[in-house]
Amino acid sequence: MMFRRNRKNSRVSFFLWMFWLVFSLSACDNDKPVYFFTSFHEPATEGLRLLYSYDGYHWNDLNRVLLKPAVGNQKVMRDPSIVQGPDGLFHLVWTCSWKGDRGFGYACSKDLVHWSAQKHINVMAYDTSTVNVWTPELFYDDTTDSFLIIWASTVPYKFDKGIEEERNNHRLYYTKTKDFQTFTPARLFFDPGYSVIDGTIVNRGAKDYVLVYKDNTRLERNLKVTFANKVPGPYEGESPAFTGFQTEGPAVVKVGAKWLIYYDAYGEKKYSAVSTLDFDSFEDISTEISVPKGHKHGTIFISNRKVLRKLLRAFHVKEVKPVK
Repeated sequence: MMFRRNRKNSRVSFFLWMFWLVFSLSACDNDKPVYFFTSFHEPATEGLRLLYSYDGYHWNDLNRVLLKPAVGNQKVMRDPSIVQGPDGLFHLVWTCSWKGDRGFGYACSKDLVHWSAQKHINVMAYDTSTVNVWTPELFYDDTTDSFLIIWASTVPYKFDKGIEEERNNHRLYYTKTKDFQTFTPARLFFDPGYSVIDGTIVNRGAKDYVLVYKDNTRLERNLKVTFANKVPGPYEGESPAFTGFQTEGPAVVKVGAKWLIYYDAYGEKKYSAVSTLDFDSFEDISTEISVPKGHKHGTIFISNRKVLRKLLRAFHVKEVKPVK
């Protein structure tokens, strides 16, 4: 009898051990990083879309609309930018109108499935001559525990005068917030003396920041970088262009030792990317990436497989497994 009892106890212990092993492996797998790429499709009236990747090079389309735009004059969602705060909450901002609007859209989510009510953040209300608010971009500043939002606006006759400049002479502005309830007054962020849009901040280390942006002047329309030792700048030492004519929408992510900069080569009607170790020399890696057709530029953030799998279950989408 003692022998049989011991055998029974051994079987129970074995199954408990197996359950613990499977649970532990599942928990570890859920914590593995996943890259997410915010997206929209033209004509930008449908709403927020997401791509996901296990390696930062090859992207899969969730192929679902996560949030339909409901604020702004035109109620579009272009240039969506997401940052996850230290409390785990995802914050989203986006371009909500082409023109005649002095703010951007905002919403937040705990899981990217369920979203808060949308808000219209009227950041340029103080200047009624403002033509537009384009490409808002989020950055979490851990040195001040606050979020910085930069965007591009045209304010007629504030800089160079002329018909073309009035219509298309952008500068970058910014505001800061800790809670997305109160915001500091809008201030000029970056003015290199020419039209600029699509600003993206990269933190390389302590007191080491890079601004990737589009030179929006007629003969350039390409991407450049500039540098600062603190988030608000001043940013100095603008680089030569590292992309060709008619490129925009930089999205930056670090994969291993390299920084990858994705961008929309809209003049060639394709999506491209470069890699860099130092933001001084850049290598074209467009043949090494795969981006689904129809994807339009947003930003890249990193979360985990638990977040991804909840998204897939919620939208009834089959997961594309990573290639081993």
